[in-house]
Amino acid sequence: QMQLRESGGGSVQAGGSLRLSCAASGYSYSMYCMGWFRQAPGKEREEVARIDASGVSTYYVDSVKGRFTIDRDNAKNTLYLQMNSLKPEDTAMYYCARGHAGSRWCNFVHWGQGTQVIVSS
Repeated sequence: QMQLRESGGGSVQAGGSLRLSCAASGYSYSMYCMGWFRQAPGKEREEVARIDASGVSTYYVDSVKGRFTIDRDNAKNTLYLQMNSLKPEDTAMYYCARGHAGSRWCNFVHWGQGTQVIVSS
C-alpha cells in the first residue's frame, strides 16, 4: 500500500527555518516526480515546489524562490523541503505529493496527510 508520511512541521518565529520530510513507501519512489503543496485556512491548496524523479530538475512558486529548497534522497525514499527565512504568510498545512510520472511536468495523483507549519511574527 502506497504511503506518504510528512514530518518536521512546527511553530517558528518569522525569519526562522524548518525542514520538512516526507517518507514514501509502497511504490518505486525513485521513478516518480514529487512535490510539496500547502493550504492555509480559507485558501485553496497551492503548489510550493516540485522535483523530477532524478532530483535534477526543480520548480518553485515565486513566493518561495530563494527561501525554500526541495530535494530528495532516492536511496532513503525521502523527500525534503528546507524552508528558510520563514514568513507569517508561510503558515499552512504542508503536504507532499507523488506524480504520475518521472518528469518534472507530472500530474500529482497522491497526497500525504500533511504537517502543520505555523510562523509567528
